Amino acid sequence: MTDEVRTEIKFEEGSGNVFADLGLDGADELLVRSKIGFHVYETLKTRGLKQREAAALLGVKQPEVSHLMNGRFSRFTVDKLLEFLRRLDRKVTIRIGPHGLGEPYQEVEIG
Repeated sequence: MTDEVRTEIKFEEGSGNVFADLGLDGADELLVRSKIGFHVYETLKTRGLKQREAAALLGVKQPEVSHLMNGRFSRFTVDKLLEFLRRLDRKVTIRIGPHGLGEPYQEVEIG
């Protein structure tokens, strides 16, 4: 017969923004960049473009596409990422509304 030792697992519920949970400056902006950047990444992956082809389509050099494909979205401004989506023929809708207590100032919904 074995003696089982049960250890209670401690956890903390996240806020929904890992960057804020880590205490990083500009957490809302980082989350927006990561969500938009991931959508650019997914679109490029789905199209099966080689990095050189993607670079030509996006109007950047191949190393920049490499950064995108490796998830280094913070290297790009939100404007640049939105431009990539335009070049990928993706529609972007911006909705402006009142800020509620505890809500992030910037959100990205992918639909």
